[in-house]
Amino acid sequence: MKNRKRNITMIAVLLFVCAAVSLNWSYNQRWGKPDAEMVQVMDEARASADAAYAETVATGASAYFAEARLTRQMSRDEALELLQTAATAETASQETIDSAMNAISTMAACSMREAQIENLLIAKDFADCVVYIGNNTITVAVPAPEEGLSEEAVARITDIICRETEFEASQLSIIEVRG
Repeated sequence: MKNRKRNITMIAVLLFVCAAVSLNWSYNQRWGKPDAEMVQVMDEARASADAAYAETVATGASAYFAEARLTRQMSRDEALELLQTAATAETASQETIDSAMNAISTMAACSMREAQIENLLIAKDFADCVVYIGNNTITVAVPAPEEGLSEEAVARITDIICRETEFEASQLSIIEVRG
């Protein structure tokens, strides 16, 4: 009798575990992987910004900086709109909402940091500049004379970046824009 009760209990527990695994699997299949979709959308926006950047390099230094800022803002606005749509969707899971809100927060922090660095570089005698903070990299585009940037100018840029961010000099990319 004792063994029979134990066997019935074990079978019941095993059935509950199988039911839980089955429900979990079907739940995950129904909701899909929204985080991968958000990453893909952001990658596409970044790729379009990079393509627009390549086109604007040939337009001259002053037009380049205006165009680069506009392109950066447009790609961020598109990504922000998609993230807000994902976060406010009725079918969005809490994980998707949290992921979208974290991405929005990160984007806002990067925008503020980029503007701060741009202002510091302009204050350090650069006529204009554009800063783009990406994943583990920071790109700075500054106007350069025909002979290129001096070592002193590169050192000033590197000093500002390393002082104001957690990035190291090896993560910095400086683009010389010639007009």
